[in-house]
Amino acid sequence: MQAFVTGSTGLLGSNLVRELVDRGYSVKALVRSVDKAKHLLGDVPQVQFIQGDLQAIPAFAPELQGCDVLFHTAAYFRESYGLGDHWPRLKRLNIDATIELLEAAEKAGVRKAIYVSSSGCIGRNPDGSPGSEASPPAPVSYSNLYFKSKLIAEDAVATFLQRSTLPVVLICPGAMLGPQDAAPTEFGQFVLDFLNRKIPARLAGGMPTVDARDVAAAMVNAVERGKSGDRYIVGGPYFSMADLMHRLETVSGVPSPRQKIPGFMMRLLALLATAVARFTGGEPAIPIEGVKIMLADLAYDSAKAQRELGAEFRPIDTTLADMVAWYRQANYL
Repeated sequence: MQAFVTGSTGLLGSNLVRELVDRGYSVKALVRSVDKAKHLLGDVPQVQFIQGDLQAIPAFAPELQGCDVLFHTAAYFRESYGLGDHWPRLKRLNIDATIELLEAAEKAGVRKAIYVSSSGCIGRNPDGSPGSEASPPAPVSYSNLYFKSKLIAEDAVATFLQRSTLPVVLICPGAMLGPQDAAPTEFGQFVLDFLNRKIPARLAGGMPTVDARDVAAAMVNAVERGKSGDRYIVGGPYFSMADLMHRLETVSGVPSPRQKIPGFMMRLLALLATAVARFTGGEPAIPIEGVKIMLADLAYDSAKAQRELGAEFRPIDTTLADMVAWYRQANYL
């Protein structure tokens, strides 16, 4: 089986490439930097690096020929926490390019596509229970422009499926952690800041948390078991930020702060950091959008993915230990 993977140097994409090769796939990995890809994935056999950019899909579209399945993990995300108007790029890359890529895949004869959306498109049920694939969006799903772009992209995929014969399965991960977070993601930066003792207090809030390797495994299972047009939440259990910091202390030996900071103070500090960044021209030390997500009280029910895709969730302590070990081995600390 031949797979084509976008976003292959990201946290999810790099772990997905490894999962695919372990299961006997050959992989074409779309990368913006071949040097970065070799650094992250140079030890993985059966991988061909395809240099390209989602803003220029026709340039690499011929490489889709002969591929059995497309895994679309790439998205414009991390930079959306910065200052400025990011909506044009979010729309171009997360919405327009997704449909353009699916159209190119169908034209090339790809047999199935696995598209990574976001659990941020889903809120709790009206009775307060964890959200399922059919639950309405949360308020933060609209106020966070990344989540909003994924909501609109899901609608665009649904419209695409009405006129297309290419099956598309939607995967909605929770907040992902794990090794290979080279960028790093915002969550990865949180772990690095903890290890470097840059977080002075226990944070309020929390979020559903999942190992990127478990998301990758569910995605590969979706090739055979996923239903076209269906969403699958691969969200993982909810953890408070205080609990995550305590667990990081256990696996790393770095002491967790003892003082707590309430949610309203986190919002205030994030707003202050944003004001300072606007004045200095830098980036906010505390991203307000990240704070809003931590305080949004999101929770998900992953039973459908467990039942239909065989999704499994390893212990969070294992994930954190592997992540800390990877950062230490990769000289991030």
